[in-house]
Amino acid sequence: MQFVINNWYLFLALAAVLGMLLANPVRQRLYRVKSASPADAVQIINRQSGVVVDVCEPQEFRNGHIPSALNVPLSGFAAYLKQLEKYKDRPLVVVCRSGNRSLTAAVALRKHGFGTVYLLAGGLAAWQRDNLPLEK
Repeated sequence: MQFVINNWYLFLALAAVLGMLLANPVRQRLYRVKSASPADAVQIINRQSGVVVDVCEPQEFRNGHIPSALNVPLSGFAAYLKQLEKYKDRPLVVVCRSGNRSLTAAVALRKHGFGTVYLLAGGLAAWQRDNLPLEK
């Protein structure tokens, strides 16, 4: 116990690091956002009429995106929510370059009443790694 008292700052740093590591998985579960592998995403798109929502910035989107994806940049996401209302009853697959920004958008969609929201696990990088098609 004396070690903990003498090194309280190390334990505080450990708690902070653990909090940062667990924050995203906890948010994902709390808002019931599902993960989908690239193969799962293809099934969702083809069999359930899923809609791909790409939250990359326009320049990134022009460099390559999933075919038929909607570009809804995270930087102006709130302004685009009204345009996405027509897809409220369809499954949405939210994607960004690596999978980090898409969680923020997916949580926002769930907060606004969108039913089924998926994150593309690994983002567009995983999509490319599985040799799936891109549009430019």
